[in-house]
Amino acid sequence: MFKDVKDRVWAFDLEWVPDPLAGRLVYRLAEELSDLEVLQEMWRRGGATDEEPQPFLKLSLCRVVSVAAIERRARPDGSVSLALMSLPRDPDDPDAATERSVVGTFLGALSEHRPQLVGFNSQGSDLPILIQRGLILGVTAPGFCRRPDKPWEGIDYFARGSDWNVDLKDIVGGWGLAAPSLHELAVQSGIPGKMDVDGAAVADLWLADDLRRIVQYNEFDAVTTYLLWLRAAHLAGFFDAAGYGAEQHRVEELLGREIAAGGHHLEAYREEWMRLQTLVADRDPGSL
Repeated sequence: MFKDVKDRVWAFDLEWVPDPLAGRLVYRLAEELSDLEVLQEMWRRGGATDEEPQPFLKLSLCRVVSVAAIERRARPDGSVSLALMSLPRDPDDPDAATERSVVGTFLGALSEHRPQLVGFNSQGSDLPILIQRGLILGVTAPGFCRRPDKPWEGIDYFARGSDWNVDLKDIVGGWGLAAPSLHELAVQSGIPGKMDVDGAAVADLWLADDLRRIVQYNEFDAVTTYLLWLRAAHLAGFFDAAGYGAEQHRVEELLGREIAAGGHHLEAYREEWMRLQTLVADRDPGSL
């Protein structure tokens, strides 16, 4: 599984959409085409069908529009704190919403703080798109890219199986149709999965200029990833039953603080979490 829980953990998730500029450049599409027309052509060339009108495109052809993460900080005095972080911080600020700002800010923060990353399919998607788009955008992130001479001599986000880059999908295993989705694992564990929005709707929201809702959806997935990581850490013995309960309570407190500060969308997440916890309570007496 993973060998330890670091003092600083970031359970993160990204949202991205096909990049109209990439479509125009790579496929030499006419500049007068609308962004919607460009995206439709990109999907067509990516193998769109009636059953799947928006197929998964190569990561290099997509732009990152949002990043969200839960940070867990364990301090030398034994205290533990949680924070919810998301980019762009202000979805209504056009400068903060640029891809260069989103990717550059996140990679810069990784370079500075160098946390233990936790994701779901982060090895296959989230880190590769950060690297590819960072390369395309010309951002710099030396701390993130730095690799030790030997695996045990420092932080390495690029080594498969590194404890600094925990991919929950890779850990739980399964190939092809046997691979579980985040939603499938989460809801059976009493954790909210996909709610009113899923990944297929992100491009439509972006075309509708509704970046705020994308960020909110992204935050849902970051909280879900974190809660699933807690469960994996409990399975691995890093948290006993009492410790696991305390960690879940910290998430409940975090949601309460965020809701009180204006994050009202998280109220629906909290309610769904409590509903699912009730449904699995007989099978999972150690949960909230």
